[in-house]
Amino acid sequence: MDSGRGSHGPGLDQDGCFVREGALEQVPEAFAPVVAELTARLTARFPPGRVVSSYLYGSIPRGTAVPGVSDLDALLVLRDEPGDTDEAAARAVEAELDAAFPQIDGAGILLMGADRLLSDLERYDGAWFVACLCTPLSGPDLTAELPRYRPTSLLARETNGDLFRRLPGLRERAAAVASEEERTRLTRGVARNLVRTGFTLVMPRWGGWTSDLAESAEVFGRYYPAHAEQMRAAARAARTPAAYPGLLAELLSGLAPWLAEEYLAVHGAKAPRPQAP
Repeated sequence: MDSGRGSHGPGLDQDGCFVREGALEQVPEAFAPVVAELTARLTARFPPGRVVSSYLYGSIPRGTAVPGVSDLDALLVLRDEPGDTDEAAARAVEAELDAAFPQIDGAGILLMGADRLLSDLERYDGAWFVACLCTPLSGPDLTAELPRYRPTSLLARETNGDLFRRLPGLRERAAAVASEEERTRLTRGVARNLVRTGFTLVMPRWGGWTSDLAESAEVFGRYYPAHAEQMRAAARAARTPAAYPGLLAELLSGLAPWLAEEYLAVHGAKAPRPQAP
């Protein structure tokens, strides 16, 4: 189950290990001021020493961001677990950047404590994400000493093997949508997640890695042709969600439950995480 078509697939090096995505040198010129301002606002909003390391991820450090369409994605690793004050500071920085820079379609800042990131429970989830998909922005790279990663069934399970747990909550959020703007944002998030989950479902068989949503949908479709068009629709909606106003309900009632069941059958369930206090 852990082997695919060999050890030299896309996104892997000659040893079959992930090549880290992104670099600060790849940030498009239009987004350089956004990244600089992110650093400045984090310094202003968080007490000295509170943020151990910061990272960028997504299309901006990969160099594929489109002005007016792409968002800014960042991860902050904190000295210990984030609290309400940290969450408020992050949301304030998000709002400030979104208001100041029309070239981004919103900003998202994830928070995680350093001990949790480096725990055994996060070895094939959060730590893999930082080590392979995040670009260091400030502070030490906390994952530099971790073993290297390959596209295995274990990695697939621990990254996206919890869709079955999250699905009821997604349906509740969809039922509670109060505006078209809210529906559009939820559609985008759900569509992205389903495409990435569909891709990691087949990742060990394919034997490679891609973060491109359209390519992810096509790779998935090679293994599950009966669901290929649904996944392509999700990939399109992840890019332009407003153009597909009815797709959210369709995804949550069709593709998502099938995908959750198939994921459990192929890779098993992701280890539960402790509930936040």
